[in-house]
Amino acid sequence: MVHGHLADLVREAILVGELEPGDRLVEADLAGRYGASRGAVRAALMELAHEGLVERLPNRGARVREVGLAEAIAITEVRLAVEALCAAKAAERVSDEQIAELRSLGRQMQTAVATGDVEVYSGLNQLLHRRIREISDQPVAAQVLSRLRAQNVRHQFALARRPGRVQVSLPEHLAIIDEICARSPGGAERAVRRHITSVLEELQRTAEEV
Repeated sequence: MVHGHLADLVREAILVGELEPGDRLVEADLAGRYGASRGAVRAALMELAHEGLVERLPNRGARVREVGLAEAIAITEVRLAVEALCAAKAAERVSDEQIAELRSLGRQMQTAVATGDVEVYSGLNQLLHRRIREISDQPVAAQVLSRLRAQNVRHQFALARRPGRVQVSLPEHLAIIDEICARSPGGAERAVRRHITSVLEELQRTAEEV
């Protein structure tokens, strides 16, 4: 297996929470899990270390890097600008078929909130943001966002579990969907900025409580 593809698989495992901050990344275990050579695993871990997702410890191997609240806030500030760009571009490029897909995701998110299934809602949240990146056809921005969201995944999951948070974020996500489906770049950008600003405010409140 090419180490670049292996890095993608490990990055995705971090993004969806299969590998959590602080988890040890043992080369032999990863080689067995992904059917890769130890050399490919070592190269993939080095790539992910350069991205800030993995940290290598002297004489102790590697682990998923833990990101503190202050860094999470800084990451989210960068996300605000880049995700707003992607939403605007997605609104310019979205097809009728993709509009139907985004509308379906919105309905699934509403169902998850109505049934109190926060885990499903979190997964749909990740999927929605990924699809917007893909529709935007901005590969550099999408690559940056994929790395930033993976670094911040622990705080994203914790945020989703805060009482009342999904009731705040759901209408924000539905507004983003509405603006993209209306093919309104300016509206989509503003909707994303409102949503990410709300995330920032919640992270800042969390930092004050610690």
